[in-house]
Amino acid sequence: MYLTLGDYLDKEKAEGRHLQFSRTFLSDAQNQYKDLEDSALYKEILSHAACSIIEQPPLDGSKISILVKTTDGPDNYLFHSIRLTEEETRGANSYIQTMLIFNKYMEEMKRLGLTLTEQCVRTWIYVADIDVNYQGMVGARNDIFRQCHLTPETHFIASTGIGGFSQTRSESVAIDFLTYPEVKESDKKYLQALDHLNHTHEYGVSFERGTRLTIDGKQTFFISGTASIDHNGQAMYVGDIKRQTARLLENIGALLADGGATMNDVQYFFIYLRDPSDRDIVDQFMRQAFPDTPRVLLQGKVCRPEWLVEMECVAVKEDTTCE
Repeated sequence: MYLTLGDYLDKEKAEGRHLQFSRTFLSDAQNQYKDLEDSALYKEILSHAACSIIEQPPLDGSKISILVKTTDGPDNYLFHSIRLTEEETRGANSYIQTMLIFNKYMEEMKRLGLTLTEQCVRTWIYVADIDVNYQGMVGARNDIFRQCHLTPETHFIASTGIGGFSQTRSESVAIDFLTYPEVKESDKKYLQALDHLNHTHEYGVSFERGTRLTIDGKQTFFISGTASIDHNGQAMYVGDIKRQTARLLENIGALLADGGATMNDVQYFFIYLRDPSDRDIVDQFMRQAFPDTPRVLLQGKVCRPEWLVEMECVAVKEDTTCE
């Protein structure tokens, strides 16, 4: 991994690009985190930029998968990966832990002269034992957003809430935040496809299905974790992994269309499976449907047990509105 990633980044550097952030996925954080932290991979590469580390076992049979984001321009966004210590999590349920993490983030934003409300455009929320701890996280996020005047009438934040474990054994919630310091509300479009998916607040949660940012001559689409759901918020094709995969991709396509993009604009997919034995079916489906689009398959339980698969993606296209 060190040599492969090092060679890739050397090629990127030769083309004037540098590492902005990375997302690292481990198969067993309790046994692997310390080794990763002590490795040359971490010390010489990953630690030089913002780095998220989470236990979501890669489903390609490896112990580690890494997504790296490079750029040939300035670092025009910030990536914060906030984890709690054993002391901070002691006796704290998922509600309290979520509040602690959001407050840590907002304190850092205040220090930088930024806000959660305007500059935060994307979160990834990892919930350990999600079947037990998800509602506590949702309640805390709802309360935080109300305090910040984020409502269905204003906006929420694109997000993926998914099963995952951090290196802190007693941590039930960990969060990554993507922040654009220069973004304005007028740069955003909140994506919806009401003939396919309902508003999230209708079933008690608060996140955007997707957000399009128009900045520096391009449009970037952040599609939240999306599952096999209908326009009433009901799960579709319960127990059928292949049909659930097809439906969620239809939902993603409808969200992208609301912002003027297509599935051909997708840069990569993250695919989360509740049951790793479904990996071959989903992988074959994606190879046939999107053979040229990179994808990462991970084991991560979705917030509803009947959802067997969830996907998120990023799409990019040139902004033609000013031409």
